[in-house]
Amino acid sequence: MQKSFSYFAAMKHLKALRKYFWKYRVRLGAGILFVMLSNYFSVLSPQLMKFIINYVDQSIAGTVSAEHPTKGYDYFVKKLITILSQNTNVVQVIIIASLIILFLALLRGFFMFLMRQTIIVMSRHIEYDQKNEIFNHYQKQDALFFKRHTTGDLMNRIAEDVSRVRIYTGPAIMYIVNLISVIALSVFFMLQSSVELTIYVLLPLPILAVIIYFVNSNIHKKSEQIQASLSDLTTHAQESYSGIRVIKSFVQESAMLKFFTGSSEKYRKNAIALARVETIYFPSIMLLIGLSILLTIMIGGLYYINNQHGVTLGTIVEFIVYVNMLTFPVSAIGLTASMIQRASASQKRLNEFLNISPAISDAENSGDFNADGDIEFRNVSFTYPDTGIQAIRQLNLLIKKGEKLVITGRTGSGKSTLAQLLLRMYDIDEGEILINEKNIKDYQLSTLRNQIGYIPQDIFLFSDTVEENIRFGSYHASKEEVYEKAEIAGVHNEILKFAEGYKTLVGERGVTLSGGQKQRISIARALIKPAGLIIFDDCLSAVDAKTEREIMARLNKYLEEKTAIIITHRVFSLLSADRIVVMDEGKIPEQGTHAELMNIQNGLYLKLYNRQQKGVQDDEDEAD
Repeated sequence: MQKSFSYFAAMKHLKALRKYFWKYRVRLGAGILFVMLSNYFSVLSPQLMKFIINYVDQSIAGTVSAEHPTKGYDYFVKKLITILSQNTNVVQVIIIASLIILFLALLRGFFMFLMRQTIIVMSRHIEYDQKNEIFNHYQKQDALFFKRHTTGDLMNRIAEDVSRVRIYTGPAIMYIVNLISVIALSVFFMLQSSVELTIYVLLPLPILAVIIYFVNSNIHKKSEQIQASLSDLTTHAQESYSGIRVIKSFVQESAMLKFFTGSSEKYRKNAIALARVETIYFPSIMLLIGLSILLTIMIGGLYYINNQHGVTLGTIVEFIVYVNMLTFPVSAIGLTASMIQRASASQKRLNEFLNISPAISDAENSGDFNADGDIEFRNVSFTYPDTGIQAIRQLNLLIKKGEKLVITGRTGSGKSTLAQLLLRMYDIDEGEILINEKNIKDYQLSTLRNQIGYIPQDIFLFSDTVEENIRFGSYHASKEEVYEKAEIAGVHNEILKFAEGYKTLVGERGVTLSGGQKQRISIARALIKPAGLIIFDDCLSAVDAKTEREIMARLNKYLEEKTAIIITHRVFSLLSADRIVVMDEGKIPEQGTHAELMNIQNGLYLKLYNRQQKGVQDDEDEAD
C-alpha cells in the first residue's frame, strides 16, 4: 500500500506538464493517431501469414477450398482472403500475399516516421518552453534566493532535470501509446483467433506487472538521489573552474581533486545502485517472453494435433508472430517505467523551484512612475534574513534631486546595504523609502531599476566583447556613445591598446582584464544607461588614488544634472561632494560638508581622513 502511494505521489509531480500537452495538443493527437495506425498495419501481417500457412497446409493435404474460413480476421484481411482464395495457384497466392505484407510494412514505417516527427518534435518544443520558463523564473527571484541555492544546482535543474523530463514528454509518451495500442490490437485478434490459447500465452504477464510494481518505487527514490548528487558534483566543478586562480595560488589542486572525487564517488554509487535495480527488468521480461513462446508452441501444438479449439498450424505461427511483436513493447515497460520515474523525480525538483514565489515582486497597485526626484530614507531598519545581522537601524536620510552625496564609513557599517535597499534587492523590515515622495514599493520593479544606474562593489562582466559589456547598459547605444562613456570612465585609451580594441573578448567574468579595467568598464556600462540617479558602490577600489581623482573629475561634469550616491571608504578624493554621510553600525552619527566634518573633534570622519591621509603620504614617500 505504501509503495502504491509512493508511485501515485510521484506521478502527481508530472501534472505540471499538462499545460504543455494542451499547448501542443494537435501534435500530440496526431502523434497518437500515427502510433495507432502504424500498429494497426503491423498486426495485419500475422493474419496474412496465418492465411498463407493454412493455405499451403491445405494445398499439401489437397483440401484447398475457394471458401477459406475468415473467422478471427480483420475486415480488410477478410476481403483480401476472399479475393486470394479464388486463385488456385499456390505460388501466385504466396507471392501476392508476400507483396501485401511488404506493402503493410512500408505503411507501418511511414506512419512510424510521422509518429516521431510529431511526438518527438513536440517534446523538443516542450523542452524549449520549459527551459525558458525556468530561466525566466530564476530571473524573477530575489537576492536571497541565489544566496540559498548554489549555481551548480540551478544549472543542473535547468539542464539535466529538464532533459529527463523531455524523455518523458517524447519517447516515454510514444512508448506508452505504442504499448497500449500493440497489446490491445494483438490481444483482440488473438482472442478472435483462439480464446483458450490466448489465455495460456498471456499467463506470464501478471508476473511482469508484479515485478514492475515493486521496482518502480525504488527507481523513483534512487533517481532523486542521483539528481541531488549530480547537483553537488556540478556545484563543486563550477566553483573550482571559477576559482582556479585561487586554487593554484594556494597549491590546493590535490585537495580540490580529493573533494571532487568524493562527490563523484557518491554520484557513481547512486548511479550503480539505480542500474542494479533496472537490471531486474530486462532479464525478467525476456524470460517471460520466452515462456509465452514456449506455451504457444506446446499448447498450440497439442491443440493442433488433437484438432481442438479450431487451432491450425497457421494459428500457431500467428501467435508466435504476435508474441514477438509484443516483445519490444513489453520489454519497454521497464524502460518506460524508468523514464517516468526519473522524469517524475526531476519534475519534482523543478516544481520545488517553480513553486517558490519571489520575496520581492510588484505590488498589485504598482505603476510606471517617474523616479527622478528627492530620495528619503524614513526610519528604515533592516536585518539580513540568513545571518541575522542588523545592517540598518532606524536610519533617516534625505537626498535632494541633483545632489552629490558621499556615503563613507568603516567596513560593515551598512553603506552598500543602502544601495541594495534602494534597488529593492531586499525589502526593509521597518520604515519606508521614498523617491519623488512615493514609496518605492509602489513602483514597478522594472521601472524603478531602469531609472537607476548602479555600479556594484562586486564587478561582473559577461563573456563577451568589451563593447558589448558596455552596451549592456543600453542595447540601443551607438558606438560613439560607447566610446564617450569609456572616455569618462578613464578606460578608453587602454581599450584601444588591446589587440582587438573594443572587440576584445574579456573572458569569463572579465578574467583577461585587470581589476581596475573591469571596474572602469563597469562604470562606463552604468553611465551609458539613461538614468537620473547613479550609485557608485566602492567601484574604484582597484585603482590608485590618483587615477580615482582623475576619473571623479571627469564624472563631475557628467553628473551635473544627475543625482549621485558615491559609496566609498576613500574620503580624501571626494572633497567636492555636496554632502558627506558617515555611517557606523547602521546609523548616521555624522553628516555635512568636508569642512564641517573636519571641525568635529574626535569625530569618525576626522579619524578616517587622517588615517587615510597618512597612508597616502607614506605611499608617496616610498615612491620618492
